[in-house]
Amino acid sequence: MSHNHAKNLVSPDQAKQKLVDGNHRFVNENYGAKDLSSNRRMTLLKEGQFPFAAVLTCSDSRVPPEILFDQALGDIFVIRTAGNVLDDVSMGSVEYAVDHLHTPLVVVLGHENCGAVIATVEGGDPPGSIGAITAMIAPSVQKVQSMGIAGKELCEMAADVNVGATLSDLRTSPVIKEKIDKGEVALVGAKYLLSSGEVVFFE
Repeated sequence: MSHNHAKNLVSPDQAKQKLVDGNHRFVNENYGAKDLSSNRRMTLLKEGQFPFAAVLTCSDSRVPPEILFDQALGDIFVIRTAGNVLDDVSMGSVEYAVDHLHTPLVVVLGHENCGAVIATVEGGDPPGSIGAITAMIAPSVQKVQSMGIAGKELCEMAADVNVGATLSDLRTSPVIKEKIDKGEVALVGAKYLLSSGEVVFFE
């Protein structure tokens, strides 16, 4: 990680639009030019990183934020956990992004057909530490189940509710809340649709 105190010159709204535009390019297979040269790597090494967005998303190999938002080296600060669950380590990672890197936008990105959510819905006794993941997703599943929803719809709605729960948890951070109150940071939820490649932002 690079530590710097420079302000990011992009507003939260502008940062979101950059992600929207990048995803449109991805969906349309019209990718932007990217500087992946050794010169670019050395510049980032010498000058530090200034990511315009932080993305907390799932570890699923089909959901790589840099690709689906068509971004390049140094553009987005990515935190990935199965089921995009928030623990102390991922919370600290987001806090680092907004406090030290002055990243103006935090996106919690869920996705269609999330294996962690499906595993939580199916229940059972998962091996090892997998149960720690499903235990964090379980309240979102139970909330949707209480509405009488089942099957695939349950899994998809629970994934969305889980994103909302993670956003709520992020807002409990004094570090993040201070940045939000100052208008320096915005939090937004979104869902990646594997079937179409589209990222749908929640309002």
